[in-house]
Amino acid sequence: MKRTATALLAAILLVFCIGAASAETVIKIGHVLNPDHSWNVCLVGFAEEVKAATNGRVVFQIYPSSQLGNEKDLIEGLSLQTIDGGLIGGGSFQSIEPKLGVEALPYAWPTHESVYAALDGELGAYLLDLLSKKGVVGISWWENGYRHLTNNKHPVVKPEDMAGLKIRVTPDKMRLDTFKALGASPMPINFGELYSAMQQGVVDGQENPFSIIFSNSFFEVQKYLSVTGHIWGSALLCVNSSVWGKISDEDKAVVATVAAKWRDEQRKQTIAQEVEFLQKLKDKGMEVVEVDKAAFQQAVQGVWADYENVFGKELMDLVRKYGK
Repeated sequence: MKRTATALLAAILLVFCIGAASAETVIKIGHVLNPDHSWNVCLVGFAEEVKAATNGRVVFQIYPSSQLGNEKDLIEGLSLQTIDGGLIGGGSFQSIEPKLGVEALPYAWPTHESVYAALDGELGAYLLDLLSKKGVVGISWWENGYRHLTNNKHPVVKPEDMAGLKIRVTPDKMRLDTFKALGASPMPINFGELYSAMQQGVVDGQENPFSIIFSNSFFEVQKYLSVTGHIWGSALLCVNSSVWGKISDEDKAVVATVAAKWRDEQRKQTIAQEVEFLQKLKDKGMEVVEVDKAAFQQAVQGVWADYENVFGKELMDLVRKYGK
């Protein structure tokens, strides 16, 4: 009887171990952009490759178009461990850690390559360490790209042309301060309400990358596009710490490797699409204006000075190091 009991126990343990080894961890990833945006296209590729590489042990499910909530909702859920993960604009994390706004210092990044080096290097590691203390695990830095200005009043070539323009901006303080420094009247309106706000004249314009301007059909309600490139924005692929803890070290390494591959692909798509979407916006009838960037850079120097104390010398020096 002892042998029978031992054999039975061994069989039960074997079944348990096999079941545990094949257990599926499902991670829901939300984001706010459309299904045809490079974020979503590359997230789908990432999810498919992770599932195959882990033999189905780790399954990412992708939810575009704010299906899991806006970025504020996603970040709150991540920190409370009630939302699994997201691909979220880096600057949006200021709601839980103000120093995450440092990437959005106006005219900090002269090229895509300069900010890639920063976020894949010391600056990115510094910021991810801050987020880890908030229950958020950053997997890889993706891209939202350079932001440009549109409006429906008149061409904007120099900062003086911004005077009095009602511009929708994201609701973080530094963005508001940046547009005040440029002479505009910034208004923090929810992105989902932006099209109708421009259509109804509640705001005169907005600022976003070319791809978002096109994919959201802002050309239907905006006439002038100024190529300001005033701010570059990241996107962070992340999960909550509880979800990350469910994955084995071996599978964590797989997820990180695959995420880096699709991060690079998404960046390539972003750069290629800047040219593509700018031409599409011209074809849709927008009047494209080149701006006096030197004048814009000079106009925002006060913002850098004001935020030295907010971000601290160490962090500001990292931005200056990579942004030369």
